[in-house]
Amino acid sequence: MPGENLSRDEAHERAALLSVDGYEVDLDLRSAVGESAEAVRTFRSRTTIRFRRTGEGTSTFVDLIAPSVNAVTLNGRSLDPAVVFDGARIALDGLADENTLVVDAQCAYSRTGEGMHRFVDPEDGEVYLYTQYEPADARRVYANFEQPDLKAPYRFAVTAPEGWTVWSNGAGEQDAEGVWRFAETAPISTYITCVVAGPYHYVTDSYTRGDLEIPLGAMCRKSLAKHFDADDVFLITKQGFDFFHDNFDYPYPFGKYDQAFVPEYNLGAMENPGMVTFREEYIYRGKVTQAAYESRANVILHEMAHMWFGDLVTMVWWDDLWLKESFADFMGSFVNAEATRFTNSWVTFANNRKSWAYRADQLPSTHPITADIRDLEDAKLNFDGITYAKGASVLKQLVAYAGRDAFLEGARRYFKRHAYGNTRLADLLSILEETSGRDMRAWAKSWLQTSGVNSLTPAVTYDAEGRITELAVVQEGDELRPHRAAVGLYRLSGGELVRYARAEADITGDRTVVAELAGEERPDLVLVNDDDLTYCKIRFDEGSLATLRAHLGDITDPLARALCWSALWNLTRDGLMPARDFVSVALAFAGRETDIGVLQMVHGWTKSAVTLYAAPEWREEGGRLLAEGGLRELRAAEPGSEHQLTWARFFAATASADADFQLLEGLLGGTAKIDGLDVDQELRWALLSPLAVHGRADEARIGEELARDDTATGKRHQTRLLASRPSAAVKAQAWAQVVESDALSNALVEATIAGFVQPSQRELIAPYAEKYFAAIERLWEERSIQIGIDVVRGLFPGLQDDETTLAATDAWLSEHESAPAALRRLVLEARDDLARALRAQACDGRAAV
Repeated sequence: MPGENLSRDEAHERAALLSVDGYEVDLDLRSAVGESAEAVRTFRSRTTIRFRRTGEGTSTFVDLIAPSVNAVTLNGRSLDPAVVFDGARIALDGLADENTLVVDAQCAYSRTGEGMHRFVDPEDGEVYLYTQYEPADARRVYANFEQPDLKAPYRFAVTAPEGWTVWSNGAGEQDAEGVWRFAETAPISTYITCVVAGPYHYVTDSYTRGDLEIPLGAMCRKSLAKHFDADDVFLITKQGFDFFHDNFDYPYPFGKYDQAFVPEYNLGAMENPGMVTFREEYIYRGKVTQAAYESRANVILHEMAHMWFGDLVTMVWWDDLWLKESFADFMGSFVNAEATRFTNSWVTFANNRKSWAYRADQLPSTHPITADIRDLEDAKLNFDGITYAKGASVLKQLVAYAGRDAFLEGARRYFKRHAYGNTRLADLLSILEETSGRDMRAWAKSWLQTSGVNSLTPAVTYDAEGRITELAVVQEGDELRPHRAAVGLYRLSGGELVRYARAEADITGDRTVVAELAGEERPDLVLVNDDDLTYCKIRFDEGSLATLRAHLGDITDPLARALCWSALWNLTRDGLMPARDFVSVALAFAGRETDIGVLQMVHGWTKSAVTLYAAPEWREEGGRLLAEGGLRELRAAEPGSEHQLTWARFFAATASADADFQLLEGLLGGTAKIDGLDVDQELRWALLSPLAVHGRADEARIGEELARDDTATGKRHQTRLLASRPSAAVKAQAWAQVVESDALSNALVEATIAGFVQPSQRELIAPYAEKYFAAIERLWEERSIQIGIDVVRGLFPGLQDDETTLAATDAWLSEHESAPAALRRLVLEARDDLARALRAQACDGRAAV
């Protein structure tokens, strides 16, 4: 990645020097099909940029990452590409007040999901293209000023292979010469421009509201069309538009609204105005749970929120990335709960999204929501649990603090005041102060400009009759913040654990008395942050913790139950609750969990408890208990239910005994049956996976399964399973494919890493710990940033969980102080995860004494 970074200072200097009037981008993508004699397959990109000099200075640069440049012309003057182009930038001197730059280049198709990604469908041989740019990969497709505050209108023209359709941000049509020409966009940033091209299956609909009509489109690969439930995608889309038009008072500003589900996508989705892209895994090939549909709806609504938060109004620089991502993440759950069938989406938010935030906020790389982003590498790594989930959690707190009406009125004024412009934190705060009458700067200082998560613990005293004399909330953390929080009191009644009293309070400082609850009868459970109004780690007094160990499944309210599951998991991760105790609670009560999304999270946590946080000497027993519990609940689940499917997947993932494997083989072969369980193709891969990991499915058997499912998804499963086999030769080959070669696409790199790293194969992959530290700096320099992130994170030897690996990590950090900051951050985060695991293992080990 040498020479490809861009610093904040450089961006600010360039923004002070010039403004951009418009782009005309002409792409010739006919080279996407057929054989290619080029070592790197390329396409022609011709860009015309009209810009004005608005500041002092006569020189600047334009961004372009391309194998070669054919010609550069500035104001009619030809510049020698060999002199002005360094592989990432084109130097421009002698600027006039008004300038026209023309760059003619050969740009490379991507196999990493960055830039113009090219995918060949193994099922039918069709070629598909799409672009993905955030934060700064538009420069891989056309020359531009790659920073969010240099907005401009765009006109795209694309020449494509015969029979293809092309889409972009604006409406398009094919002219008499066969060129696809698109309407000029409103002023937008480079990173949200987009081109999608190929023989996609395309479905249309429309959204009408008064005089406003929005043409809707949804697309996927032809080979996925039989699985594509476009009607549900359109339903959520229309419900989202209803909500945003009801509440934002600013009509959708970008004309049409297409949604493309594309292959080998690195992200969940991307908010390109008028042309949103999603990972095609949101098209479900087999039976999935309602949690999967809820997740897809959340992403659809998240991206739609970006049309206003991020596209219409955009941050000046990536420091204020939260101005779009936190809002969109909050809105995804907010709109899901209020406008769709997924009315319990705040339960998912509390249990799932906030779990991501809590983890990220305790890493050494934690940062304020408004972060210090020095350059593009920093920006790439800040698409994290802080910017998304913590930011959304804080906005939920803001709604409780300022009021819903004030919050939404603030949004309306924000859009109208800054439409098509760029903003900073202060711009939003000033508007929220207008609408709420509150001091938003003090709130922002505590919540947006500091890092870390607080823990809130109840401290309760009782009188002789068992009534509360005082209930206080004790706050801990490096930065004590103001919290608007509810405290709920629960008691056992008729076999159920129900709330009988609740009080909201402003929690400030290290200790706050909740006077309203004085005099209440002794509760069995005190739940701080009931209703999940604030962002904190919930702790319990001893009596409440004992109640949860015995009665967690008796809590009737699904949100309260989800909060308790999450709190127990945080105690486990923090080394305050033995992993085996969490497993015991999960095995006792997970079978009674009615919310399928919560159940899936508990399954994941339980597997992590055994793999990462249990004492090594208890792992085998813990794994056996999980498999036994999984099979027990599988057989007890209602036939054909989503709970049955979820338990089937859990059992397969934890299978470890010969009898387990025999059952899996029987289900695959049709000699065993569980009433109601439909073993579709996706479930077949899940059942086959443990057989490969434990050496009971060889390459030929895996190949047989691929023959049944010779698709892009099948190929990824096959790649993962092949790399998961318990063989030194297999591991050596997988390592070489990922670390020593760049032949694999991003999706197959991900699949290979997932197969390589198996908890049951710790000894087999132990030799790669030393190789990892020897390779990562070179790899970071040679690969794209996305592949670098995937490999550095994915292959860290965290399963070699001992002090030796910790020392090796510390040694690498000490010896590589000048390594790129983004690379060091990834290693520091992995080190922290390892140190946390060792502390938790020590806690669990003490429980055995």
